[in-house]
Amino acid sequence: MSYEPPTPPSELPNDIVDTLDEYSPERLQHVANYAEKLAEYREREARLAEQDSEDEVKERPDDLPDDVPSKATITIKEINDNRYYYWQWREGDQIKSKYKGPVNSDE
Repeated sequence: MSYEPPTPPSELPNDIVDTLDEYSPERLQHVANYAEKLAEYREREARLAEQDSEDEVKERPDDLPDDVPSKATITIKEINDNRYYYWQWREGDQIKSKYKGPVNSDE
């Protein structure tokens, strides 16, 4: 082990380097553990988002509008004795809908 302090990476902002220089060895270990777990989490989230976007491209129905996610399903709503198709999907706690067209009475 070297007796010289390590050289910080050039990608690390100076204010972070200055803050870390003030920390005790114990606190630096906590920061290192947290930073490693956070990096793993963000890498996993990025992989999942990339996978979701690839799946969306592969499975996207031809008649699905650009602003409707591929996870949307078709729902029939009855309004004033008329039936209509809607794309419907969940965003967080909300259910979003977009008009698709009238239901053919022959169906």
